[in-house]
Amino acid sequence: MEKEVFTIEQIAELDNLTILHLAAPVIVASVLIEWYVGVKKKRNYYEKQDFMAALWIGAGSAIVGASVRIVLFTSSMMIYNVVPWAIPRSWWGFLVGFVAVDFLRYWAHRVSHEQRLWWATHVTHHSSEKMNFAISLRTSWTSPLKFLFFLPVPFLGFDPFTFFVCHQLAVLYQFWVHTELIRKLPAPVEYFFVTPSHHRVHHGSNPKYIDKNYGSTFIIWDRVFGTFQQEEERPIYGLTTPVASYNPFYLVFHEWVAIWKDLRHTRSIGEAWDVLFKPPGAVVTGYQREREARALQAAEALEAVPALKVATAIPDDPELEEQMSQPENRQVG
Repeated sequence: MEKEVFTIEQIAELDNLTILHLAAPVIVASVLIEWYVGVKKKRNYYEKQDFMAALWIGAGSAIVGASVRIVLFTSSMMIYNVVPWAIPRSWWGFLVGFVAVDFLRYWAHRVSHEQRLWWATHVTHHSSEKMNFAISLRTSWTSPLKFLFFLPVPFLGFDPFTFFVCHQLAVLYQFWVHTELIRKLPAPVEYFFVTPSHHRVHHGSNPKYIDKNYGSTFIIWDRVFGTFQQEEERPIYGLTTPVASYNPFYLVFHEWVAIWKDLRHTRSIGEAWDVLFKPPGAVVTGYQREREARALQAAEALEAVPALKVATAIPDDPELEEQMSQPENRQVG
């Protein structure tokens, strides 16, 4: 069978094939149900400012995505048209294509945690201290840069239509795993697929949960490559250094600004490379080391300040003192 060659006109028509808008009613209904259940059960799944930040970031991502989509599709088309082979557009072609896309999503996600440049495209998604369906909308406006990770798909011979549909399905799958409403599922599902339990671990800042469970649809990649972690203790959501802002622009760009500041103080190409591609939090320049030293000194100075003893105006009374020393039966926090 002769290979179909795609044209710019056909690529432009892919915009009409998007299925994300069809899922919008389900997404809205899911958010409303989750919010209602949280209120009834006093679980506090949502916080107003955090939710509004997610909506604004999601709206910005939709605008950016629509703006660059034609460029990304065209790049895919050019690669597909050049290679001499093609995967037939069939049921098994879609199945293999979806697995290929999911495999690359695992690695794109993993690298986004292991290299600071790519972490800047992803940190926005992890900045919330909540876990709810709306967090799935919290996608950085610079995320389209990660399209580079998916160029092997058209190179393998998957046409732009197949690639487009598979990627949309993978993105939609990610929506339902952002919740505390759904607990653990049957063991076979938990073994092969990413579930809310697995993804809660991924969003946890607990030491044992950091950089675990990168899978998008299939958790099997994490099991194969040694990044799987079962949900045990309750996850503490958010970043290890919390971001004290709900400003969408700050949440999207704060890590880019921090990278730029560090790059300005590099003294060699090697240092600049390390700033960009070492893990987030790595101290690689003299400027960073000095900054860390000053922070450590400030923390030590704070610890060295003696605790103030406040004198009471109440005269000594042994009986009253004994009553006041009895511990209260209460929870802290």
